Amino acid sequence: MEEIRRAAAAYYENLPEEKKRYARFIFSEMDKNGDGKINLEEFMEYHNKDNNSALTHPSLFRALDKNNNGSLDFEEARVSYYIIQSGRALFCKTCNTFLTDVYFSCFQCFTSNDSTVSTYEICCDCFGGKKFTHHDDATFCDNYTLLSQGRSLALAAPPEKRSSVLRKIEMTVGVASVVVFAGTIIAPSTLCTIM
Repeated sequence: MEEIRRAAAAYYENLPEEKKRYARFIFSEMDKNGDGKINLEEFMEYHNKDNNSALTHPSLFRALDKNNNGSLDFEEARVSYYIIQSGRALFCKTCNTFLTDVYFSCFQCFTSNDSTVSTYEICCDCFGGKKFTHHDDATFCDNYTLLSQGRSLALAAPPEKRSSVLRKIEMTVGVASVVVFAGTIIAPSTLCTIM
């Protein structure tokens, strides 16, 4: 989780002032009683209105609550903002814990042209302990390998097909990063401009 916190801090510091103000606005929208912190009830209420069950998962709130005091100050809540904007609200398909570090995805599902197919993310413990059930021919890769292999495949494509491959990758990333935030669909171009 510390790596996500560091990435969130770097992301926030590089945001334009307008987006920093928006992050503060979202924080104040969540902080219903105006006490400068967000408790679990406020957090759940805010995200439930968007029917976004991933963001209402108690393990996410616990992971965000760095000092374990049962509430989120702005610094802790801006990590939530980053997770939402970057599409990092991923949970293990087996044990349902928030994925804060390296995880594994099914390569066949990840590269499927069917957008309804889950990429089937699982944590290291569930993968290493073989505590999952998936299709028999599944090949699992960690998230860093998938990123690296995606780039390698694009660069290995013949020049006349490279732009087509890159467009497919861009489309995949675009679809994955379109999020519904505060009831509004936000296009990838308006999201994390440093990613």
